[in-house]
Amino acid sequence: MDAQEIQALHPIVVSSDVTHPATRVRIEPSRGFRSLNLGDLWTHRELVYFMIWRDVKVRYKQTALGAAWAILQPLLTMAIFSLFFGRLTKMPSDGVPYPMFTFVALVPWMFFSNGLTLAANSLVQNANLLTKVYFPRLAIPLATVLVGLVDLLLSFVVLLGLIAYYQIPLTPRVFYLPFFLVLSVVTTLGVSLWLAALNVQFRDVRFTIPFLVQVWMFATPVVYPSSLIPQPWRTLFGINPMVGVVEGFRWALLPVSTHPGPMTAISSLVAVAAIVSGALYFRHMERTFADIV
Repeated sequence: MDAQEIQALHPIVVSSDVTHPATRVRIEPSRGFRSLNLGDLWTHRELVYFMIWRDVKVRYKQTALGAAWAILQPLLTMAIFSLFFGRLTKMPSDGVPYPMFTFVALVPWMFFSNGLTLAANSLVQNANLLTKVYFPRLAIPLATVLVGLVDLLLSFVVLLGLIAYYQIPLTPRVFYLPFFLVLSVVTTLGVSLWLAALNVQFRDVRFTIPFLVQVWMFATPVVYPSSLIPQPWRTLFGINPMVGVVEGFRWALLPVSTHPGPMTAISSLVAVAAIVSGALYFRHMERTFADIV
């Protein structure tokens, strides 16, 4: 096996000693951001596409309603929240109908919660692939998170219908929506990389994920507006990156007065830190996946 083949199998530093008649190859672990080896992930991009398509087909295989679950889940949740929080407890909604207030938040939140739950268990569920063939392991949680965009798209179509039903005018702020969508993907992938790697080593992580998602939802302004929180705590509330995502979706689509600027800035920094640190930790633990999965 020559030096190029060795380097393709793992992100390593290969150097040769040409002073000796027989060339010697020294293999050293790569360090820092070089260890991410994102070029290898790009080389295997077709594998990522295949995994996304596979997960789309498997998710709704042998289901009576199929992809309709992607629409029913946020709709039924919106109905429950509207009954208990909107009608019974009279939760404020920044001047917009409470069903719209919650549904706009549930669209990115469902993407986050479902993506986090599935991606955290993705390595264990694909143990047969990890132990048989080489490919960048980052492809597995990445594909699992990205497949959730299909459900998000279906939910967004329903959201547009509700906006038309409630006659809510769209403003130029809607052009900021792709940024908040990217922020939700970065947040979901960053946290998922941490949990996926930890779940391989500590299998009890999977038992904590439902509780983590439940607590995280109430720490995110899904059923209540962030305007209830006084300053400066409202800005610090953005340490939870999903706060910037949810409030950003509302600000872009609804006539709310709460500007998410400071919260979004903090949420963006935390999301970038989460995905960078998560990717580095994932790559650090990757060498042990096949042995302990």
